[in-house]
Amino acid sequence: MIGVCILAVLAGLVAVVRWGGLTVESPPAPMRTGPGDPGDPAAPPAVELVVRRYLLAVNLAVVAGVGAGVLAAGAGGRLVMRLLALTAGDGAQGRLTEADEVVGRISAGGTAGFVIFTALFLGTATGAAYLLVRRWLPAGRAGGLVYGALLLLGGGTRLEPLREGNPDFDLVGPGWVSVVAFSALVLFHGMLVAALAGRASRAIPLLGRDPRAIAAHAPLLLLAPLPPVVAILVVVGALVVLATRARPVIAAWHAPRLVPAGQLVLAVAALAALPGFVSAVTGILGRG
Repeated sequence: MIGVCILAVLAGLVAVVRWGGLTVESPPAPMRTGPGDPGDPAAPPAVELVVRRYLLAVNLAVVAGVGAGVLAAGAGGRLVMRLLALTAGDGAQGRLTEADEVVGRISAGGTAGFVIFTALFLGTATGAAYLLVRRWLPAGRAGGLVYGALLLLGGGTRLEPLREGNPDFDLVGPGWVSVVAFSALVLFHGMLVAALAGRASRAIPLLGRDPRAIAAHAPLLLLAPLPPVVAILVVVGALVVLATRARPVIAAWHAPRLVPAGQLVLAVAALAALPGFVSAVTGILGRG
């Protein structure tokens, strides 16, 4: 299993190198032939087009998020756990972690379960978050790196993998190895999400009657076992359709001033999260 995880991480690194500089391309907008000004960007688009674009965005979030969840957070996380088990010392070997896993033991079933859980939940969430904030990130490869840093500051110490309250840091370590390894993993995950989203946006068309377009949206079926997620997506989709019926909303979304405003919001959020991040990291460094 370690060999498989290493190959998966290498595949993710190749993807970052090859596609890390790609931005997410929006599907071309069809020419308006109805009443109104066809050149007016604030004119409400057809409901069918809005739905198709929304499904494409959800599909990109699943493809990029689950892909990064498997290759980075899943396989990479398993390798980090193995590294920490090796550096923990003999006293930690055989003891149970918070997830009831045995330190020093890597099983096929445990690895598969960890990767699948991480890919579906963490992966999909980070894929969706990237598509929401991508227009406010720097262009090129820096965008993926900044997104990874935002994930690290915003969720790395509040959720996983650097949650200070995790008792596993009392078992494995040293603390600096945990901080460095998991921080690098989160940055890698963010960069991989961006790379896969950019590549997938060039390969997946809008949903239509073409069998190839239908097949390209097959990743949406991965959400079928998650009814609450599907319900939320349906509600959000309905709100998106309603929002596109209002000209002021469309005009505000296309307004040039929205970009610096969004960048300011992200910067303020990162600065607000920084003290908590530093405090959690400091606590982990003193453990293990």
